Amino acid sequence: MRKTEKAEIVQEIQERIGRSRFNILADFTGLKVAELTRLRRQVQEAEGELKVVKNTLLSRASGENTPMGHLSSHFVGPNAVTFGYGDPVALAKVLIKFAQEKPQFKLKAGVLSGQVLTAQELEALSKLPDREVLLAQFLGVLQGVPTALVTVLAGVIRNLLNVLVALKDKKAAAEPVAASPALEAAAASEEPAAATEAPEAPEAPAAAERGSEETPAE
Repeated sequence: MRKTEKAEIVQEIQERIGRSRFNILADFTGLKVAELTRLRRQVQEAEGELKVVKNTLLSRASGENTPMGHLSSHFVGPNAVTFGYGDPVALAKVLIKFAQEKPQFKLKAGVLSGQVLTAQELEALSKLPDREVLLAQFLGVLQGVPTALVTVLAGVIRNLLNVLVALKDKKAAAEPVAASPALEAAAASEEPAAATEAPEAPEAPAAAERGSEETPAE
């Protein structure tokens, strides 16, 4: 293989690694071409891609700063690389089912969002519900949330109203009874009259006359 061809293959693998969310390595020794072709179609239906890649090229394409770099210890022997672009659970189901039907196809390891998965963990992943099922379950939970939320909020508002009413009653009981408006108006009208009344003073002229009469004439 010429250098330019190798460089093109490395670039293609790097592009696939960059787009994929889920990568799996498997040993396909003993599989027939027709069987491997059938697996490729099934992987495509699960939004994935399966490629047979030489370990030297795979190592160059993976480097140390890519998810595939975490699987470098498995770059030995024949390797079929699966690139997952969709639901990891759906793709894991396809690969596990095929491995159960064809024991020659042996899963080595995988990497999902930077986390390395063993063959046993890949099998456990395949037993999870599909994305559609999980979404349906999640929506089912959300449908119950509004009713429960309204019930909780109604209880909070009801308790708050009870507290406010109790405070109002307590305040009203503590305040003195106010006079009626009619009584207040009557009291206001009487105050000026009482203020203007004064006792009558003795008549000064009469006293003066009595004094003049008692004085003896010269």
